Amino acid sequence: MECSSITTSLHAFKRMLSRKISPDEIKEVIEKGEVIKTYPDDRPYPSILLYKTIKERPLHVVVGKNETNEECIIVTVYIAGEEFWQPDFKTKKQ
Repeated sequence: MECSSITTSLHAFKRMLSRKISPDEIKEVIEKGEVIKTYPDDRPYPSILLYKTIKERPLHVVVGKNETNEECIIVTVYIAGEEFWQPDFKTKKQ
């Protein structure tokens, strides 16, 4: 995903700290992660769920994008768990 700038929401910043996910890891997910879900109706901007395994941790990052100025807004970040996700960490369990 290409971004002119990246802004972190307060919620995402708190989650990064509590889950010990670094800004560099988040940047890598945004730059090289796989889109596993889109949320075109999210407001104020459409968002996507990205996935990438880094340091043996399956990371998910939800990013909204302001298409007017290409700014990316990190909505939340988390380490995907097997209780909610299939072993590929791309498919949500029913």
